[in-house]
Amino acid sequence: MSSTKRRDDRRAAWWFLLPVSAGFVIFYGYPAARGAWYSVTDYTMLNTPSFVGADNYAKLVQDDQFWHSLQVTAWYVILNIASQTLLALGIAALMHRLTGSVLLRATLLLPWLVPNVTVGLLWMWLLDTNLGFVNHLITSLGLAPVGFLTDATLAMPSVAAINTWAYTGYTALLLYAGMLQIPQHLYESAAIDGAGEWRMFQRITLPLLRPVLALVLVVSLIGSFQIFDTIAVTTQGDPASATRVIYLYIYEQAFKYFHLGYAAAAAVCLALILGVFTAIQMRLLRASRSDLA
Repeated sequence: MSSTKRRDDRRAAWWFLLPVSAGFVIFYGYPAARGAWYSVTDYTMLNTPSFVGADNYAKLVQDDQFWHSLQVTAWYVILNIASQTLLALGIAALMHRLTGSVLLRATLLLPWLVPNVTVGLLWMWLLDTNLGFVNHLITSLGLAPVGFLTDATLAMPSVAAINTWAYTGYTALLLYAGMLQIPQHLYESAAIDGAGEWRMFQRITLPLLRPVLALVLVVSLIGSFQIFDTIAVTTQGDPASATRVIYLYIYEQAFKYFHLGYAAAAAVCLALILGVFTAIQMRLLRASRSDLA
């Protein structure tokens, strides 16, 4: 009787999974397989693809612009993940220990709901060297205007700050949801023993938050490597290629120079890099294990 019921449950589960699986194959599996095929061809959108083997990958290895775009992207990833995660952790901890205001949570989510192109345009105007409101405040203090998006040194940190503003609230809510799963009696026991808020955060919150933190870091890593729209709106890869990230490089190869086979090879390499980094992150953070068990 129980085995029959289990079989029925499994059959029902597959029926529920069928629409999602079909959508995944159509919108992710098939494009990924087609992109992998294009990566070993000389496809330019103006010709019939011809198999060229590993030629595109061999060119990538020798392409200085490809490696430069990876370096620029890595620098952005470090800036974005570090600032976003630290700020989100702080905000989530404050909400968890001090307030559970629904209004505050809704306010934190607002920047994440704004489309990235709109966010980019908004901050491009605010940070404009000549007419931007931020530089207006700086000059009103008697200081020289700052080229946030036109200075090669400041451009990438400025882009990272823009996306940190947009995504920190959403990340904080994910971490806050994870903190709500931590039993309250642990904090009460620690408080009775004389532990302060910082020690409780170190000894209780962080260890028990590890699975959620691992998820947040993996999602942030993948999302950071996929940065495109904010840069396309604000800097277009300039100044002096200081913000020419890997997604912008792939886009230009595909739709500016029509080297679709070559661009597909770069995209496959990026997917492999992300897979390796994700596996390393999950391994180091022991994402599948919780100290609550």
